Formats: sequence, C-alpha cells, structure tokens
Amino acid sequence: MKKSPVPPGKSRSQSPEQTGFFGEQIAPALAASSGETAHYHGHRERLRNRFRDNGDNSLADYEILELLLFRLIPRRDTKPIAKALLERFGTLAGVLGAPPVLLQEVKGIGEAVALDLKLIAAVAHRTLKSELRGKQVLASWSSVIEYCHAAMAHETREQFRILFLDKRNALIVDEVQQTGTVDHTPVYPREVVKRALELSATALILVHNHPSGDPTPSRADIEMTKTIIDTAKPLGITVHDHIIIGRDGHVSLKGLRLI
Repeated sequence: MKKSPVPPGKSRSQSPEQTGFFGEQIAPALAASSGETAHYHGHRERLRNRFRDNGDNSLADYEILELLLFRLIPRRDTKPIAKALLERFGTLAGVLGAPPVLLQEVKGIGEAVALDLKLIAAVAHRTLKSELRGKQVLASWSSVIEYCHAAMAHETREQFRILFLDKRNALIVDEVQQTGTVDHTPVYPREVVKRALELSATALILVHNHPSGDPTPSRADIEMTKTIIDTAKPLGITVHDHIIIGRDGHVSLKGLRLI
C-alpha cells in the first residue's frame, strides 16, 4: 500500500514526550541528537526520586518548577528556565498567575508551554473553588481567602468579584462582575443587587484586587462598599464583608471596622 507523503520536518510517529500537554510539537532545536545522553538526565531522575520518597517538602521552589517543566520541555535542561521564571515573577504563585505573554518573555518558554502553565493554574483554582461548594462560607473563611488570593492576586488589572450566598451562607456562585484598569474598576450597586435577586442570594461577599500589591482600601473602596450595603439592605440582602486582595496579603473592611 502506498504511504501518504509526510510534510517536511515531520516524522511519521511522535513520542508523547515530544509534545506539550496540548500536543504541540516541541521545537526540533530543543531535542537532543539521537544517541546523545544529556547531562541533566541523571539529575531529573534524582529529583523524581526525592519527590517520590519525601514529597514536596524535600524540594526547593525552583526544583518543584523543574519537575513540572520536565514534562513540558522534555529534551532540555529546565533548571535555568525554572530559576529564570522565579527570578522574573518572584514565587511559584507569581509564575502560575503571570499572563502568557509575559511568561513567553522568559527564554525557553514558548506559547505552548505558557498555555500549559495556565492550564495548571486553572486546575489549582478549580480545586480551591471546589473546597467551598456546599460549605458554609463564613465557617470556611481561610478557604475563601485562599481561593480569592489564587484567583486574583496576580491579575494585572483590577477585578470586582462577588460571592453570592444562600440563606445558609453556602456559596451559590462567584462571578467577576467587572474588570477595569490597573487602579480602577467601575462598580454599579444597582447591578450588584439586581444580580443577587436573580440568583435568590441573601448575602454577599465583595472581593477586588489591587494590582499594585498593596491591599490598603481607598476612600472610594469604602464609599462604594457602603453604597452597596445601603442599596441591598432594604431588600433583605446582607453584605458580610469586602475583601481586598494584594500580592502578599489581604485586607477585610469588616475586620478594619470600616463597614
């Protein structure tokens, strides 16, 4: 039987390790020539064994990132790439939270690998969010903060998010209502209350991020929160808190006794 022609630069079969999670072909320039034993092969095996035997506590952050990059860039020394990512973005959370366009500015990170890293970040966010389902949110406050921080702390623009709660204070849904600029997000109290009524929510937790990293509330943040409270209260909707997320922490307006 006559075989179909193979396009230039393609082989008839690919090892799964030659592609990222989404199946993109790893650039041939990154592949080691056949028969060559790369110097990092033994290092990779040692890292895997340490993780298998002792868990993640036995590894530095850059080594955890190396282990991840092994699968995404299988035929290249990933230690320098892992260290460059951490140097650029500061932490593992910063790496996974970075926009794809900025990830690709790091040497060795192409579009496919950047997309794979964002997929991993999405899985982490969904996992944290699943921890809130069916639970009384006020009794799981640390989980709320952890989820909001993972979802918003490294966004480059302000987002205004609302957690809609039922009469048991269980999460109905959380939604990003508005996305603004680096230092401002327009918020419309009537739209907030309208959406709460549509969802039959009886309580809200307001959340927004400060891309500057400093979660200190502004006067506008405080006034906007009080307006939403005043609009919602006559309709039997309670605003439990307004949380402001920064890169390294958060602030609760209720905790500061500002509402």
